[in-house]
Amino acid sequence: MSAAGADLYLGLISGTSADGIDAALVRFEDAPGRSPALRAELLYGHTFAWEPALRAHLVELGQRDAALTLDALGELDTRIAALFADTALRALEEAGVPAARVAAIGSHGQTLRHRPHGRHLDGRNRFSLQLGDPSLIAERTGIATVADFRRRDVAAGGQGAPLLPALHAALLQAPGEARAVLNLGGIANLTLLPAAGTPGAVRGFDTGPANGLLDAWCLRQTGAAFDRDGAFAAAGRVDPALLARLRAEPWFALAPPKSSGRDQFHLGWVEARLSGGEAPADVQATLVALTATTVADALHATLPETAQVIACGGGVHNPVLMAALAQALARPLVSSAEHGIDPDFVEAMGFAWLARQTLLGRPGNLPSVTGAAGPRVLGGIYPATPD
Repeated sequence: MSAAGADLYLGLISGTSADGIDAALVRFEDAPGRSPALRAELLYGHTFAWEPALRAHLVELGQRDAALTLDALGELDTRIAALFADTALRALEEAGVPAARVAAIGSHGQTLRHRPHGRHLDGRNRFSLQLGDPSLIAERTGIATVADFRRRDVAAGGQGAPLLPALHAALLQAPGEARAVLNLGGIANLTLLPAAGTPGAVRGFDTGPANGLLDAWCLRQTGAAFDRDGAFAAAGRVDPALLARLRAEPWFALAPPKSSGRDQFHLGWVEARLSGGEAPADVQATLVALTATTVADALHATLPETAQVIACGGGVHNPVLMAALAQALARPLVSSAEHGIDPDFVEAMGFAWLARQTLLGRPGNLPSVTGAAGPRVLGGIYPATPD
């Protein structure tokens, strides 16, 4: 599917927080029989900001049951794709890499809805919806584009998320030590890595909200898009009664496999649990505690022998969140940077890797993570524009 000499992959993703489009240009090399089993060299990584009005619209759509006309949905699909295509071209220009070197773009798109249990948690009409027309991306960039990764796993009975534990295992599983990878995006998720060579499958699942709620509450109360250095949370105190009401959410008690999104954990969900007298900074501090305690609860229940937790995602830059997590986890918590992996671009690297898996005809999911009926080659391939 790729041109001769094309040895690089470009991953594009806008996550649950919709804080920008991450682009990662990566070179991969298989290392069979070795640990780690994959080498990944990040040649370029950058986050490109959304247009402010469009980001606000995407966040609003994710916060509640917003209605879109078919015309508005189609136009949004095209608009997102155009920005993804522009991001790809700008990334290659800044990296000084010609399009001919890129075997494929792996485009996650922007999730608007993720309902792997069905809209009414009844198991019917399950779906995961990402926008960003891959045909337009392929047409504008001239590069084969792989997209729509989640729906095949959902069709096979899985959650469609998380999809990166297989990459985490290939890059970070080690002999003699059980590890967990903690992604702190809009939603927090764990990958559980038993020591290499020991019994036990790699597992992974979402644990609950992370930056999505923290950013949304901070924006609502301060006008800032995110809580820089955790200063807003640091100005408040954890409200035990509010924390108990938040933790009473039945979703937290669900057994893995499970996944979630902004359409479940949004400002309306928080506001429905407020008494009305809470100070805004105390709510922010309590949301930090919610992330820390739900992550710790999940890890202690599923891989208590974990020797270290390796964190990635935007949350690693929030020292208040990281301190709360370290206390709750009661074990070493380090950034993926200490293992040579830029924490800001793990997800974008993951979708570059998933594009490579698809082109090679290899599965991208782990049934032990998503609950799918079996391994599946994920996504559709949208060929490069003919010369």
